[in-house]
Amino acid sequence: MERRNFLRGAVIGGSAAAFGGTLMHGAAYAAPAQPGSGPYGALGAADANGIQLPAGFTSRVIARSGQKVGSTGYTWHNAPDGGACFADGTGWIYVSNSEISPSGGASAVTFSSTGAITGAYRILSNTRQNCAGGATPWNTWLSCEEVSLGYVYETDPRGVNAAVRRDAMGKFKHEAAAADPVRKVIYLTEDETNGCFYRFIPTTWGDLSSGTLQVLKAGTTTSGSFTWATVPDPDGAPTVTRDQVSGAKRFNGGEGCHYSNDTVWFTTKGDNRVWQVNLATNTYELAYDDSLVVGGGAPLTGVDNVTGSSSGDLFVAEDGGNMEICIITPDDVVAPFLRINGQSASEITGPAFSPDGKRLYFSSQRGTSGSSSGGITYEVTGPFRA
Repeated sequence: MERRNFLRGAVIGGSAAAFGGTLMHGAAYAAPAQPGSGPYGALGAADANGIQLPAGFTSRVIARSGQKVGSTGYTWHNAPDGGACFADGTGWIYVSNSEISPSGGASAVTFSSTGAITGAYRILSNTRQNCAGGATPWNTWLSCEEVSLGYVYETDPRGVNAAVRRDAMGKFKHEAAAADPVRKVIYLTEDETNGCFYRFIPTTWGDLSSGTLQVLKAGTTTSGSFTWATVPDPDGAPTVTRDQVSGAKRFNGGEGCHYSNDTVWFTTKGDNRVWQVNLATNTYELAYDDSLVVGGGAPLTGVDNVTGSSSGDLFVAEDGGNMEICIITPDDVVAPFLRINGQSASEITGPAFSPDGKRLYFSSQRGTSGSSSGGITYEVTGPFRA
């Protein structure tokens, strides 16, 4: 998949940012002439599931918290959060975390080649506040605990092998993980108001039992160069990992994380930003900042989980905002792809594409009830860009 940097546009104070639906190239910052427009067009009326989609797309409910998944007999977990898809023969698997404490964990749903639900089961139990995570190139799911001194657990999406706690990846308020097969590292976000951005270098690629945890070091600006420094004590006690290295770059509430083509993107919820780390040049910059939109009307607020498609588009889920998944394209367009109505007390979580790129899975963590027992997991099918 070929990608270019999203951001090569207007600059304020040395940093570029996204504005009002497009990343403006040297122009004044202004709201778009046609708010909501994007590569898939405007959102239509809400469907039977309360979801607004572009023309040609349809939604269905896959699972609801506290209810059986299809005819499987398995009860879906509360507060569905981060997720990913994995190939499984001619079908695929969607895994989903449970952001509750205690008992958290993660579950999986299996699909046939036609998209029919064929099974559901638990892949991780007895953990705490499992928020986001990430897939590995060797087809395991890293489930992260969003608690102080939390762990990363490596799980088997097929539910065959027991989950393993990966202590070497550090104890902190973990959020998301993204694997970089070129540099053979795993990037990690930290959900603290003064959190850091990390990478874990396994001793042996494909084996996360041992390795080195490092933190990104940079200045206080929103763009520039960076270096990596080793965290002396990944155990985080008595000094938390983010306070062990002088000059570690601070980020306001790290959330989703996605790697592709020598670039890793991650979101920070405290300031509604999407960051872009250019690994080939060891530089970082903003890919999106809603605070710099002139006249209001920012298309993306409450940034959270993030995933990418085969077309090179980023799909960013909102925690709050107006309950949208927004798209950021390689052509510098930022626009809503879908919107969930009637669930303002919830958040969108776990966006992930099926291996063929034709289906997008995600959850509304608290659904219409606004409680963790009201989660709903959806699938959207349609003419996604190749």
